[in-house]
Amino acid sequence: MATHKSALKRAKQSKARRLRNLSHKTKAKRAVKQVRLAVAEGNGDRAGELLPTATSVLQKTASKGAIHRNKASRIISRLARQVNKVTQEKAA
Repeated sequence: MATHKSALKRAKQSKARRLRNLSHKTKAKRAVKQVRLAVAEGNGDRAGELLPTATSVLQKTASKGAIHRNKASRIISRLARQVNKVTQEKAA
């Protein structure tokens, strides 16, 4: 464990940040999972409704620095492609 005053403070800050980041990451994972489940069920309407919410959560998570902005963009892009594929299959 840290012994210097500054090291103790740094450890305390790191712990707080880790917990905060964990919370943001969990919200993002949950939102992505809901969209992916809707896609897996073939429910294009539900997936289309959930996609904007997931996009918003991922962008907020990236803006907080919990995940990299490029990772958030990549996940959003992949989700959008999956949702579009399901809705096109359903329409055809």
